[in-house]
Amino acid sequence: MAKAENKTQPTAVSPRDFIAGLGHAGRKADAETLLAWFEAVTGLPPRMWGPSIIGFGRYHYKYASGREGDFLMTGFSPRKASMVVYIMPGYRDMSELLAKLGKHRIGSSCLYINRLSDVDMDVLAHIVTDGLAYMRENYETWDT
Repeated sequence: MAKAENKTQPTAVSPRDFIAGLGHAGRKADAETLLAWFEAVTGLPPRMWGPSIIGFGRYHYKYASGREGDFLMTGFSPRKASMVVYIMPGYRDMSELLAKLGKHRIGSSCLYINRLSDVDMDVLAHIVTDGLAYMRENYETWDT
């Protein structure tokens, strides 16, 4: 099988510059808050992945098909419709925490939040740190 590159790669763009260029004032304010919050919660430096994802840490994956690559361990993206928080291992047995989180929607590894004021940031910290611990236990990871 030919090795296909992951479309979402790290870039040289500054996460702070990316956030400064956001047009939606509310999304921009929440992104500024999340940038500092993720740095404090993860202890990792931010890095842009693709044009709109701010990631923290990196892990290497390899599928049974032979496809492999690197991706962020956690992060967020201030999308137009909602803020997306990436919890890479997904939501294994997190129903109690998710019930306490506040207003949100979930995808397989995406947590969709309209406004940070809709969620309990302490609960979100538990979800993010649990995801990081899982990634470090189950994958080859880097703090860059």
